[in-house]
Amino acid sequence: MTMNLVLIPGLLCDATLWAHQTEHLADIADCMVADITGAESVDELADKVLATAPDSFALAGLSMGGYVAHAIMRRAPERVTRLALIDTSARPDTPEQIVRRGQLIDMTKFGKFRGVTDRLLPILIHEARLSEMELTDKIKKMAEHIGSDAFTRQQHAIMGRPDSRPKLGQYAVQTLVMCGRQDALTPLEHAAEMAAAIPGSRLAVIEDCGHLSTMERPQAATALMRQWLTYD
Repeated sequence: MTMNLVLIPGLLCDATLWAHQTEHLADIADCMVADITGAESVDELADKVLATAPDSFALAGLSMGGYVAHAIMRRAPERVTRLALIDTSARPDTPEQIVRRGQLIDMTKFGKFRGVTDRLLPILIHEARLSEMELTDKIKKMAEHIGSDAFTRQQHAIMGRPDSRPKLGQYAVQTLVMCGRQDALTPLEHAAEMAAAIPGSRLAVIEDCGHLSTMERPQAATALMRQWLTYD
């Protein structure tokens, strides 16, 4: 018997982010990849996911997808049977991060949206992956697919997200907190912070891996998620 699994991608990411998981977990999970391009707040995005999701489901979010997952846990925790927080954080943006996001939004307004460039890739993936053209091309194509308008909405949503840390102790489902060892955007300390605050959660670290763990180390990520979905 399969369970429902809702997968929430990150900023400038689409279903490609979860391609390995949707294929290789299909024997145990009916996977749905959420669309988080259509609103400017994590709460609105959470409502949109909840409107299309099954009545009960396991929930996994990576990066921005984790921010939306936190919002879902605030709004409808009774519908979530298991939770995976992947390469993400419970912290709000710092003032410096908000300024940088505002600058990116301004650049986009003037037609300077360039998606994911070679200059940005070292922030997203481990340095050892930078020469893997198949991987880097997929990352760039995801960003092109999302586009500048959705990018602006997503940045507004990220900037306005609340601090989720005060609610972590109330999460009462089996929780996996997973992070690439070399994640430069949401570093391991953020993952460890969440795992320490969520009762009974498991912290799993993927070695030689950056921010996009489900694509960089797909076999390792999928194996950890299979354990999470099947462990009683």
